[in-house]
Amino acid sequence: MSRIVQFSTYGGPDVLEFKDIDVPLPGPGELRIRVKALGLNRAESMWRTGEYIEEVKLPARIGYEAAGFVDAVGPGVTGFAVGDAVNTVPAFSQNQYGMYGELVVAPVSAVVKHLPSLSFEQAASIWMMFITVYGAFIEAAKLQPGDFVLIPAASSSVGLASIQLVNMVGATPIALTRTKAKRQQLLEAGAAEVIVTDEQDLVAEVLRITDGVGARVVFDPVGGPSFGKLIKAMKTGGILLAYGALSEEPAQISYLDLLIKLPTIIGYTIWSTTGDPVRQKAAVEFIKAGLTSGALTPVIDRTFTFDEIVDAHRYLEANNQFGKIVVTV
Repeated sequence: MSRIVQFSTYGGPDVLEFKDIDVPLPGPGELRIRVKALGLNRAESMWRTGEYIEEVKLPARIGYEAAGFVDAVGPGVTGFAVGDAVNTVPAFSQNQYGMYGELVVAPVSAVVKHLPSLSFEQAASIWMMFITVYGAFIEAAKLQPGDFVLIPAASSSVGLASIQLVNMVGATPIALTRTKAKRQQLLEAGAAEVIVTDEQDLVAEVLRITDGVGARVVFDPVGGPSFGKLIKAMKTGGILLAYGALSEEPAQISYLDLLIKLPTIIGYTIWSTTGDPVRQKAAVEFIKAGLTSGALTPVIDRTFTFDEIVDAHRYLEANNQFGKIVVTV
C-alpha cells in the first residue's frame, strides 16, 4: 500500500485528500518511482480548482514533477534500471498520471536521469520552470544577445528561471514586481533592472531603460488590466508570449496600440516542447548544460513535508513565495 493525493471535487487546498492504494506494476512504456521530493506548480492549483486548460476527470490525481528512484521497470522499457535516480518532466496529462504520491507510475517518455550534482529537492524544482522558459525564449522568441526582456511576476519560480536563462543567452532581463518588498532579491537574482509597478510608470521606465526602443520580448503570466501597458512598452514588431492567467480580470488592450506596435502575441504552454520527443530532449540537454555550468540554479523558497501537502498548496496560493515550493516525501 502507498499513499497518494487525489481530490473528488473542485475547490481550495482542503479538497486534497490522502488515499492508500495498491500501486500497480508499470505497464509497457512505464516506470514505477519511489518518490523522494515533489515540485509544486501553479498549473496544479488550477487543476484542483477546475480552471485548467484541460477538463478534469473526477476523482483526479495531481502532480507533474517528482524526483526519486526507479522501483520497477515496465515491459519493453530500456535505458532505465531498478535503483536509478530519476526525475519526471511535465509531459503527460494529470488525467492519466499524478506524481503526488509515495510510489507512482510515470510514462518513460516523461522521465529523465537525475543530475548527480542536485539534491532530490532541487531536481523536483527545475523541469517545469526551466523547460517553460526554454521553449518560450529559445524556441519561440529566438532570443538573442542584446534583446530586452520584460518579466512580469518575476519572483515566481518561472520568473526567476526566466531571469537566469535571459542572462545565460546574453540578453537583458527587466523584472516586474508589484511592490518594492522583493526588489533587492530580484536584483540579487540577476535582474538587470526592477520596475515596481505599483509605484512606477511601467511604460516610461521600460522606455528609459531601452533608450526609447522598448522590449523585444515580453513573457506574461498575468494578463488583466496591465496587459495593454506591456504592449505599449514593447519594441515595434516584438513578441509577447502569454503563458498564464493570474489576473481574474479581462485583459485590456488598445487596438490602436496593436497598429502602432505590430506585436506578435502567442498563447504559450510547455506542452509544445515536452510533447515532442526531439524538442524535449534538446530542452533537457540545454538545461542540464546550464545547471552544470552554474548559469542555471534552482531557487527554492520553502520546503514542506508530504503530510503538509494542504498547507503547501495554501502557501502556493498566497503568492508570497520567492522561487519554488517543494514537498519532501
